[in-house]
Amino acid sequence: MTLFTKKGCTKCDFIKDKFDFDALGIKIEVLGPENPDALAHLAWHELVEVAQKKLPILVLDDNSYLTDVVPIQQYLKKNLYN
Repeated sequence: MTLFTKKGCTKCDFIKDKFDFDALGIKIEVLGPENPDALAHLAWHELVEVAQKKLPILVLDDNSYLTDVVPIQQYLKKNLYN
């Protein structure tokens, strides 16, 4: 799984502070001009337009995705903290 975030995004910072993504095995990719690989990965998932409207984005192992804090938080609590 991958969590796409960007610098200065309060929702992104909030969710990153709530969970230990390293321990969960979730990679964090920070979008920005200094990280073209993250943008390429986002584009590979066809989520560039989604990211322009909503962040953070959690891409699941089945390539589906969740956006925004509440759905991501609910998913992580339900599926990874059983």
